[in-house]
Amino acid sequence: MKKSLVLIAFGIGLIFAGCQSTQKKQTKTENVEVEETTCAGQAGCASDCLSKHETEALNTLTEQEKADGWQLLFDGKTLNGWKGFAGNDISQGWVVRDGSLMSLGKGGDIGGDIITDKQYENFELKLEWRISHGGNSGILYGVIDDPKYGAVYYTGPEYQLLDDVGFPEKVEEWQLTGANYGMYTADKSKKKLQMVGCPAFNTARIIVNGNHVEQWLNGEKVVEFERWTDDWNKRKNEGKWKDYPDYGMAKVGHISLQDHGSYIWFRNIKIREL
Repeated sequence: MKKSLVLIAFGIGLIFAGCQSTQKKQTKTENVEVEETTCAGQAGCASDCLSKHETEALNTLTEQEKADGWQLLFDGKTLNGWKGFAGNDISQGWVVRDGSLMSLGKGGDIGGDIITDKQYENFELKLEWRISHGGNSGILYGVIDDPKYGAVYYTGPEYQLLDDVGFPEKVEEWQLTGANYGMYTADKSKKKLQMVGCPAFNTARIIVNGNHVEQWLNGEKVVEFERWTDDWNKRKNEGKWKDYPDYGMAKVGHISLQDHGSYIWFRNIKIREL
């Protein structure tokens, strides 16, 4: 009887081990080790397990999206359509990995950011993203590509991406995920984030149409404002951007993804001009 119980327990243990969602693996990218959770995720995580059909559909456009004027900004295989800001070599800090555009965390406050080849004025941008523990990044628009500007944020407003819980320094509300960095805080009542470290991705959406700007996070509008109004100018001139005269002034500019020293993954990056 004892032997039977041992065998049963061993069998249950094997089954449990096969279903465990916290297993991790080490992978190397450009001599950088990256720790990733398995597809099933970990306790408290939403699953990102995709069927073969869903995997094949990543970084593609549906027929309806094509009809609605959407275009891909990332093909899931190459860095085509992107370049380093101010002439920097994009291949030094960004790679394509498992269908995602991934930063290697080599950037910082200055350097490492990438921009689209093309410039945009009025547009709707949508993408999926996830960030590493303690990570910091952002999506910027209206970026002027000129070496006289030290970084993309000298000119481009930023949709902030952050590990809100695990970031190692104290941060203000205008520095948290979904905020228009340094200008408008995200509506906390509508914020729902995938737990950092999970394999599941968040979604972001930015609408820029004339003066009007909207920022969406996981299907909820968390920021909305009008550019170049008295209120906007007051926030700029009295806050973070008071010493950056060209911040937010460009009507036409590049889209940028920021490497602020963290691993971050982007996929399904799509845009349509309005």
